[in-house]
Amino acid sequence: MREKIVLAAIAAALAFAPLAAHAKEWTHVKVGIEGAFPPWNLMSSSGTLAGLDVDLINDLCVRAKVDCELIAGDWAGMIPGLNAGKYDLIMTLGINEKRRQVVDFTVPYASGVASFLLPKGGTVADLPNTGERLNLNDKAVADPIMGKIGEELKGKTVGVVHSTSQEQLINAYFGSNVTVRSYQNSGERDLDLKSGRIDAGFDSGVYAMTALAKPGNEELEMSGPLMKGAMLATEVAIGMRKGETDLKAKFDEAIQASAKAGTIKSLSEKWSKLDLTPSFSSN
Repeated sequence: MREKIVLAAIAAALAFAPLAAHAKEWTHVKVGIEGAFPPWNLMSSSGTLAGLDVDLINDLCVRAKVDCELIAGDWAGMIPGLNAGKYDLIMTLGINEKRRQVVDFTVPYASGVASFLLPKGGTVADLPNTGERLNLNDKAVADPIMGKIGEELKGKTVGVVHSTSQEQLINAYFGSNVTVRSYQNSGERDLDLKSGRIDAGFDSGVYAMTALAKPGNEELEMSGPLMKGAMLATEVAIGMRKGETDLKAKFDEAIQASAKAGTIKSLSEKWSKLDLTPSFSSN
């Protein structure tokens, strides 16, 4: 009799399993945005979120037919907040393998690069291959260049934003020869860079180009190659909790539709002067 009861319970659980896996009807989505990483995102003078991420997520939410609530938060707390349920989506999350272990990604909504920021006439000489694109996965080409950069940075202090792929790269390539100083956001790092408290910064190339165009940053310059590959998260996507397949499908479709319509191109050129439209080749 007990075996029959157990078998009946298993059969009932299996019978209801398809119902449990039924598509979730998403109508309201909480979106985490840092608000301190222009041009991707920033706080306007009126205290509201603005930037490429904000314009784009508004477009994507219309296409996905969901109501989106935008929530500002510190970058280092974004992924923990996502997995704790504070957010359902995170904007500006670069794709790399370390992050794939803890979150899922949409297809990319932007494709960028990473580069160094230096004070003009500072303690670091101009780095090699400035302005040239460099794929770190092409090790035969990239490794000698990165070796030369390592020689120029030896003994110097490099500023990065905490919990970013840029921080991972500096530690991986140069960590034993440089002092790595982490910041809560790029703006705080730039203040130390301009004051001489650190020797170099390493960040998103899109951020760097925007920073250089702002008044007060005339003494800064981009230096070295425009990098992608390795652990760099230059393919920018929306992050979500593991297993949210229905939400992923909605926003994958919305991103692809936005790219096809030219919306990503127009918004990225508006905010960064660059066409960041992805090719979707990384997924």
